[in-house]
Amino acid sequence: MKQGFTTGSCASAAARGAVHMLLTGEIAEKMTIMTPAGIEYEAPLLDINVTEDQAWCAVKKISGDDPDVTAGMLIYARASYEDYGDGSGDADSEKNYIGDEKVVICAGFGIGRVTKPGLSVAVGRPAINPVPLKMIRNEVLKECDINGYDGRIFVQIYAPEGKERAKKTFNERLGIEGGISIIGTSGIVEPMSLSAIKETIRLELNQKCKLGFRQVALTFGNYGRDYMKERYGYDLDISVKISNFVGDALDMVMDMGFDHVLLTGHIGKMVKLAGGIMNTHSSYADCRMELLAGAAMFAGADRDRIAGILDCVSTDAALDILSREGILDETMAVLGEWIGKHLEKKVNGRMKIDHIVYSNERGELIKSKGADEWFISWEQAAGQKI
Repeated sequence: MKQGFTTGSCASAAARGAVHMLLTGEIAEKMTIMTPAGIEYEAPLLDINVTEDQAWCAVKKISGDDPDVTAGMLIYARASYEDYGDGSGDADSEKNYIGDEKVVICAGFGIGRVTKPGLSVAVGRPAINPVPLKMIRNEVLKECDINGYDGRIFVQIYAPEGKERAKKTFNERLGIEGGISIIGTSGIVEPMSLSAIKETIRLELNQKCKLGFRQVALTFGNYGRDYMKERYGYDLDISVKISNFVGDALDMVMDMGFDHVLLTGHIGKMVKLAGGIMNTHSSYADCRMELLAGAAMFAGADRDRIAGILDCVSTDAALDILSREGILDETMAVLGEWIGKHLEKKVNGRMKIDHIVYSNERGELIKSKGADEWFISWEQAAGQKI
């Protein structure tokens, strides 16, 4: 599969290209930089403009075979000898500047600003992560050295489509407003990177931790968050979406020292936990019907009913059988006991963990004994911090 290059690599290549054209007055059609991964990136330069005192160009974001909402967008850099501002007209725009006596980097339109703690960038600062920031500065200094320039350079990074594209990312939930982030630790985009998803989970959990909360809610996705909002009326912002990564998320929660976790999910996901499966993606395991059938057997289902459950293609169909036989509640009690046992085994006494299981058609199916305690604790903590 084809690799891509991060927004950090694009910004760095555009910055070096703009500085090269400013210092030499010559048009450059491409620019090569070295990524932190040790892989060279030869980036075509687009939309080039050069005047006597400034130059700007763009690099198109190449994501390779990784699905990415920033793919194909243009990341711009403008280099100048003087400060032309960030173009926002914001009285607080000085917060968009990062620099020293040699290189001043400014975040312009389409680059987000951090509004919540817990990220690698301080609140109020441009969403340009430390590694890409260092990349941009190093590439600018290299070009200055090559051309014998010892003065100060101003570099503005901007993305005309950034504000709109950011609406399709996790940025708003992470507390990054106004645009995209300039990110990347290796400079390379790995195809279908699971590590990026896990890192997003870690960032969201870290934010809750930094805000001082000792309890956290985990959901698999939007359906879980929506169910909890409708059923219990709680603020969606308190939950962290963990996709299929139950085990990884719980490891992170324990490492950060949370006291109490509430895991909420659809039975199609949660039933797998009854078998100790901590990654609920179907490529890892799909034993939903076997586990439901086993729980039904303990609840008194006969052989024909068990066979019927094993033939089901969805958990809702299996629930219909259990309901018709009058053993739905008993089966859910067994399943809840198994889920609780495996979750307790996973956390090994390091924190309290509770769970809620629901279906779209039947609503709440299972609620562990400590779930209500979690809600009470959360309301008390949230009230103290509002």
